[in-house]
This record gives sequence, C-alpha cells and structure tokens, in this order.
Amino acid sequence: MNNYKLLITAFAFTSIIACKTEVKEEANEVVAMGTPVTLTSPVNGKMNDEVELNAVSTFLLKTNVKSNANGYLQLVNASLGKLVNKGEELFVIKTKEASSLGSNLTGLDSSMHFEGTIHVKAPGTGYISQINYRVGDYVQDGEALATITDAKSFVFLLELPYELKAYLPANKQVQLKLPDANLLNGVIESPLPSVDPVSQTQRYIVRVNKLNAIPENLIAKVNLIKQSRQNTISVPKAALLSNETQSEFWIMKLIDSNTAVRVNITKGIESNSHVEILSPTLSANDKIVLTGNYGLSDTAKVVIKKQ
Repeated sequence: MNNYKLLITAFAFTSIIACKTEVKEEANEVVAMGTPVTLTSPVNGKMNDEVELNAVSTFLLKTNVKSNANGYLQLVNASLGKLVNKGEELFVIKTKEASSLGSNLTGLDSSMHFEGTIHVKAPGTGYISQINYRVGDYVQDGEALATITDAKSFVFLLELPYELKAYLPANKQVQLKLPDANLLNGVIESPLPSVDPVSQTQRYIVRVNKLNAIPENLIAKVNLIKQSRQNTISVPKAALLSNETQSEFWIMKLIDSNTAVRVNITKGIESNSHVEILSPTLSANDKIVLTGNYGLSDTAKVVIKKQ
C-alpha cells in the first residue's frame, strides 16, 4: 500500500515538472521570436501646425414686423421658418373702428364699402424666426407681430482666443467644416468690439458663400494655421515615444529584419496625425515601428505583422 502511494506521488511530481518545463519552453520561444509590431516610413511633405476653433452661425440683422394700427388680426400669412420676400403680405389688420362701425355705415348707405383693413408687408427678405400673434388677436399700434432674420446678414462668428490674434493676417481665407462634413469657404472680416470675460475670446465675422439654407446656432470647425513647413520629414504620432515628463522623445527604428533600436529625436511642429522630426535625418526608406513599440527596450527583437 505504501509503495502504491509513493508511486502516485512520484507520478504527480513528474507531471508538474514536465508542465513547468513546457510553459518555460513556450515563453522562451515567444521571447526568441520577438514582439509583434507593425511598421511605417517617414513622410516628406508639407506640414501645418494648426489650432481648431469653433464658429457659430448667426444672422446679424433681425427686423420686427410691426402693427401700424389698433385692431384685430384678420389674416396671418406667416409661419415659422418661412422664407419671405420684401413687400410680401404677411398680416391683415381690421381696425378697431371698422369692427364696430363698418357694418352700421354699410347699412345706412349701401354705396359705402368701408372695410377698414390694413395690409402689413415684409420690410425685407429673410426667414421668419418668431411669430407673436394669431388670427383674431387684438394688437396695438407699434407692437411687433413677427421677426424676420435678414438672409443677407448670415455669417459665422469665429471664437478666437485673444492670444492668437497675431495669426490672423495669414489666415484671412479659411475653410469651415460643418457637422455633416460639408465644407464652406469663408473670409474673416472685422471683430466685434467685446471680449468674453471668462474665456477671453473675441468674436470675428466670417462671411461665407452658402448655397443652401443653414440654420442659426450651427457650430462649424475652423483650423487656424500657426506655422507651415514645406518639404519636411514627419512620422505618425503613434510612432513617437516619450518619458513620463515628456522631456525626451524617441522612435524605434529597424536595423535589420527583426531588430529595432532606440533612436532619440528632436521633434518640431505637430499636426493632427504627424510629428515633424528635426533630427536625426531620416529617409523615406527607413522602417519605423508604428504599433507594438510601447515598452520596447533598446535593440529589441520584433516580429513584423501585416497591416
């Protein structure tokens, strides 16, 4: 019986040793193969150092359609969002006197056709953004019946941080990206004479040639170019590594088919996707580790994956 127990124990111990050896061999095999990575190459071309700003659509001019008599609204030919032209009839007012005396005067003399109605027309072309009364309401002289936004006064207001004011002379022509990915060309014009006390941004008028109706308060994106470089070398941002304090930067560069070495670099301007490399000099034939580079030591073994 004791011999049987010893045999079972010896078998179990041998199995454990074998499993550990197998796991160790597999780990050594992975280390020998290397870390899976993907590669990229430096790019030679134009780079812009840009800052993204918001621009809000608005109508600078809004005109009130006013009543010019006391009376009751007999007809309302206006609706929210409707495009109206200058001179188009919007309201018909029946005066207070006509409502009380009109039928009596007609009864006394059938030849008299006293209507006592006043036709209120649009003072300009634009969109109706507000209606204050409906048919049958009593209105007084001078009251605003509706509000028309002047279509010709449509602009975007660019929210510009005051410290970026120096970059405006080189950015008079801008491109606005709408939320639906459509692009509009615009021209930056005069600023409004005030600065937001909290954000310290100043609003600048941006004129656009719009083809379709754009609603008010739509936020567009504008890229303001701070610096521009021609024929410069850059790499994707994902290929750049740094220490915790971001005082040192480096990339992992292949020196043969499966060895990557650390190369300290001096970076220049940055775009949304790339970083300029000022030194050392790189060429388009160099192979730079793009993914899988985090935590790699100098002279690391790698395995190149297909992208």
